[in-house]
Amino acid sequence: MKYLLTGATGHLGGHIFNELVELVPSNDITVGVHTVSKAESLAEAGAKVVGIDFLKEDILLEAFENIDVLIYVPSKSHDSFSRVSELENVLTAAKKARVGHILSMGFIADQVNNPFDLSAFYGYLPRRLAASGIPYTIIRNALYADPLVPYLPELIERQNIIYPVKDQALSFISLQDSAKAFAKVASKEALLQNGRIYTLTQSRNYTMPQLAKVLSSVSGSEIGYQPVSLDEFAQIYNQGNEGHMLSSMYAAGGLGLLDEISSDYQTIMGHPAQDLTEFLNMNYGK
Repeated sequence: MKYLLTGATGHLGGHIFNELVELVPSNDITVGVHTVSKAESLAEAGAKVVGIDFLKEDILLEAFENIDVLIYVPSKSHDSFSRVSELENVLTAAKKARVGHILSMGFIADQVNNPFDLSAFYGYLPRRLAASGIPYTIIRNALYADPLVPYLPELIERQNIIYPVKDQALSFISLQDSAKAFAKVASKEALLQNGRIYTLTQSRNYTMPQLAKVLSSVSGSEIGYQPVSLDEFAQIYNQGNEGHMLSSMYAAGGLGLLDEISSDYQTIMGHPAQDLTEFLNMNYGK
């Protein structure tokens, strides 16, 4: 089997690569990256590195030739239109190149009434793949637990979580657990089922007082819950013009649209995902 992984120099893609090389020969893996110079370590690990541009069909066609499984991690962007446009280019090239199967990243914020800026893309993804004529599988991630680690010092200073999600709960998965599941599904024909949609979450979700209790225990500092408004949250975290996107995600959380719990991780891996307390204890203070 020949694999092509996009986004391999990014957070999730990098983790997926590290897990995939443990399961399949590295010379069966091609990584598609925007900047080839950033992928030296992947080439040293035995992967073929190709430059890709999602706006140029000829480059995608060349990269997708003779690929059995395309592991598609979308580019980072702040609006659904950009991601939908990218997806259409990927599907056009994949169909012409006769890619055998697409394994795509999804996200739990894909409901029709979800106000998250990227929910239109995540809702479009399964419908468009279903209509593409290309065999596909989707892995929907919960919120990543990883950003909580570098965020903890700020929360300690504030003495409060400020996520504007009211009394609703959020569910999480770590990047490493997500990557393990991606690699396992990609490499196991029994799991790489056409039309199958997996959802990756930990075994429970957390209201903000519950999350505050976990973070207090891990940090050794008292952290409570005092939410700010959505507008204020957008203003506080508008670095890189991400403020509205982030606040719209927590608007979805406040509607109870980010609290999903699934046993799919255990179905894939044979054991539950690492729980939040254990994950934070392992990674905080390193």
